[in-house]
Amino acid sequence: MSIFKALAAAVLFAATASVTSLQPAQAQGTTVMVIDDMQILRDSKAGKDIQKKLQNIETQINNELEPTRKSLEDEAKALQPKLEGKTREAIAADTALVSQLGAFQKKSNDFNQKRAIAAREFSMTEEKAIVDFNKALEPVLMEVIREKGAQVVLLKSQAVFSADTVDASSAIITKLDAKTPAIAVTRQKLPAAAPQGGN
Repeated sequence: MSIFKALAAAVLFAATASVTSLQPAQAQGTTVMVIDDMQILRDSKAGKDIQKKLQNIETQINNELEPTRKSLEDEAKALQPKLEGKTREAIAADTALVSQLGAFQKKSNDFNQKRAIAAREFSMTEEKAIVDFNKALEPVLMEVIREKGAQVVLLKSQAVFSADTVDASSAIITKLDAKTPAIAVTRQKLPAAAPQGGN
């Protein structure tokens, strides 16, 4: 799962909010600043820290799911010989086999639901990490904008051309590294399902 997907929009939003707080610039002599959002996330200490922590959480989730996945795989292999060569009618007439198949199907459905929940929780964890990264990034971005006196901030990926002299990515990374070398990444959980039943 890529952790880069939300950064472009979030940084652009932060940059837009920052620029609107500055005095309107004259068309002539406008100071333009370019930032490479992917580089900031990829190369900053906080960005690397997030990637490492997310990989650890993803590994943890996979390790939790693996025993059930392996158990279902083994059970499916054990059921296969019992089904070979049998018609639907013959299977339906074998009550013990029907019971086994029903139990396997329920376990399989439960596992698929658990896996879907785990994927959603990992996605939520990713999103929260990016939000926290952007909270740390915004004041640094504002500081660099003020230092450079920029009236226009562009994402490098959206510029047709930009000279290296207007790219502030390295300056932002240096300041971000000094202020926020790490981001707390906590595995997010979906709220427990409400109990079913009457009022």
